[in-house]
Amino acid sequence: MSTQNPLEEKVIAAILPAAADLGYRLVRVRVAGLRRKRLQIMAERLSDGEMGIEDCEALSRAVSPILEAQDPIPGEYDLEVSSPGIDRPLVALADFTRFMGHEAKIELARPVNERRRFRGIIMQVEGEEIVLQLADSEIPARLAFSAISEARLVLTDALIAESLKAAKLRAQAAGRPDEEIDPILKEQDPK
Repeated sequence: MSTQNPLEEKVIAAILPAAADLGYRLVRVRVAGLRRKRLQIMAERLSDGEMGIEDCEALSRAVSPILEAQDPIPGEYDLEVSSPGIDRPLVALADFTRFMGHEAKIELARPVNERRRFRGIIMQVEGEEIVLQLADSEIPARLAFSAISEARLVLTDALIAESLKAAKLRAQAAGRPDEEIDPILKEQDPK
């Protein structure tokens, strides 16, 4: 993971070892705000790509003393540790591979054929290129990963259904009751 912001790079360098030691992958680190800054850390478990409230608390407790000691952000700021969410940012080639078949919005740093914004189904990852089937074209777009300035999944019924099914499987594997999930799954897939 990398960023163009030197402040964010300092934060990543400071907290990456602690996050990895706890079994988390940093998805994105952002510093925002003018008067009162906000440090947003998105992470997920390396084991299954999930990030619950307990995980957010554990990571927050682990990185807070590091940030306090190294002080990479001048002045006061609010720390926010969160999950990437269902409509998560796509920041690595592995993210595009993991979510093939799902819809994504992609913005390029520079236009290609006078176009910077693309929305379509992730069809393939070929080397360093993302192949995206656009709704408005029969010819897939081939976008260089290095040209992407921002990308994220689009919240669709298919993405929600897949997420709910995965949550149910995790609950069953952990031996937890999944009564709360069953009605939503039936709504999504009445079979």
